[in-house]
Amino acid sequence: MTVSQITTHVLDAQRGVPAPGVGVELSRRSGEGWEPVASGTTDADGRAKQLGPERVPGGEYRLRFDTGAYFAASGTDTFYPEVLIGFTVADDGRHSHVPLLLSPFAYSTYRGS
Repeated sequence: MTVSQITTHVLDAQRGVPAPGVGVELSRRSGEGWEPVASGTTDADGRAKQLGPERVPGGEYRLRFDTGAYFAASGTDTFYPEVLIGFTVADDGRHSHVPLLLSPFAYSTYRGS
């Protein structure tokens, strides 16, 4: 199984565990809008490793996380029904890992490796 060039890992910071079952959509900027590239769901370890092709062209990308559905499944109220993270992929083929640390009323991200 190959890993896509863009991957993510969602951690539930409130519970201190990975966040399985989070819907994730990857889009690429196209003109003035966004073109869907791939979608998936985080696995039992909170990871989405097959999120699009093995290689993507350089450009601006965005991950959309369906955090509202994730928290609703456990009966947890949340302020953020979705999280959008925009980032730039260089045209050099390097892997881009975009982690999300999530809680019902806050989130953070960083460039992973």
